[in-house]
Amino acid sequence: MKIGFDNEQYVKMQSEHIKERIAKFGNKLYLEFGGKLFDDLHASRVLPGFQPDSKLKMLLQLKEQAEVVIVISADDIDSNKVRGDLGITYEQDVLRLIDVFQSVGLYVGSVVINKFTGQRSAISFRQRLKSLGIRSYLHYKIPGYPSDIAAIVSEEGYGRNEYIETKNPLVIVTAPGPGSGKMAACLSQLYHEHRRGIQAGYAKFETFPIWNLPLKHPVNMAYEAATADLNDVNMIDPFHLEAYGTTAVNYNRDVEVFPVLNAIFEQILGESPYKSPTDMGVNMAGKCIIDDDVCQEASYQEIIRRYYQTVCDIKRGKDANNTLYKLELLMKQANVTEADREVVNAALDRETATGHPAAAIALPEGTIVTGKTTDLLGASAAVLLNTLKVLGGIDHELHLVSPSAIEPIQALKTKYLGSKNPRLHTDEILIALSISAATDENASLALAQIPKLKNCEAHSSVLLSSVDEQTFKRLGLRLTCEPKYESEEKIYHKH
Repeated sequence: MKIGFDNEQYVKMQSEHIKERIAKFGNKLYLEFGGKLFDDLHASRVLPGFQPDSKLKMLLQLKEQAEVVIVISADDIDSNKVRGDLGITYEQDVLRLIDVFQSVGLYVGSVVINKFTGQRSAISFRQRLKSLGIRSYLHYKIPGYPSDIAAIVSEEGYGRNEYIETKNPLVIVTAPGPGSGKMAACLSQLYHEHRRGIQAGYAKFETFPIWNLPLKHPVNMAYEAATADLNDVNMIDPFHLEAYGTTAVNYNRDVEVFPVLNAIFEQILGESPYKSPTDMGVNMAGKCIIDDDVCQEASYQEIIRRYYQTVCDIKRGKDANNTLYKLELLMKQANVTEADREVVNAALDRETATGHPAAAIALPEGTIVTGKTTDLLGASAAVLLNTLKVLGGIDHELHLVSPSAIEPIQALKTKYLGSKNPRLHTDEILIALSISAATDENASLALAQIPKLKNCEAHSSVLLSSVDEQTFKRLGLRLTCEPKYESEEKIYHKH
């Protein structure tokens, strides 16, 4: 894979910059963490070389000074809100985050249940946290938030919230997803710390948009594509331009809320420490891009992938037409089309040639491997086997899994497990391959190539089952699909 980002430099530079910000505020900083602390796959896709756990590694440089506070909205608990990428509720993700942080040595101080109005589900979750030995605090909905500053910065506003007891200079405030109330929790703490005579500050860590790249840089446009469903729009920070005479990129929500945020700072601290929303940020990612062309091309591909994801969501019945409209505009602005994704053309050409669904995988050096639907295998399973053969230098005509071994699996699926599709899915063919590897050297060689699939581009000429999609995801393949089913005559499709 071509590298466009210096990950080692980023980890070092970012940790040093955060240390400087801690010192600026008298050795107590509440750092709001936007985006994902780990598994940041979007950043790794648009900044090739960025490791998905880079931010976590950076924080481990500061772990002696840091502790984590996780914020969850009581409304999200009550509605059983689900993380789309993981398929688990925000409530479950809080517990997952605690496990991950503690497993790497980061101290998790507490959980804040925000926007609390007496929801029974939130009370139940708090009791569960208590049974697990995890401290929790309640923060309440404030009437008039965020515009009624007098009410917010008062005994009945922030003053009503429970004070979060922290012990370390750096308090990392994170959440399962957007809208949880991270910023509100940070500002509430500033209010309580100031009342106690403790000097403390606030800063924000958002990787995107990258403030020191141009507004229409493909990396920043790819961020707009990723957040098209959230109504986020990149824009020039007018406060930064006025204060310093230089352009910086931020996004609409931070720009819109800054006058209110500035007034809250003044109310709590006497004066605001910042002249612009960009000032609040500590992100150094833009300074670690070492090959802009590589990052631009990666970002174009991300925009196309987001487009495909949305058209497929619509095909499956999701109401995402507004999101699609924004993505179509972004594609026009970026001057890219579906044809700029090479695996798309390869999969569609193979489908046309065979008359059946097909799939394609592009290897980093440019080779494109295709697979077709057969009586034994679905196209996605076939392309996986074909790609492993290419990576291992194995003859294409050689059977890695004997047809006589596949047939009993098909019989099991159709006769005993109730499946109407006898063809093997991707997970089934990989299990069959691993069994063959015990006695066959070529199968063993093919199995050893699996790590090389990570970060390869893939495309299917039809929508895949959730099983195949998840297998591609676990292998690290970057999958897109055409928005059509293998059989368009049916009206029910099992996802």
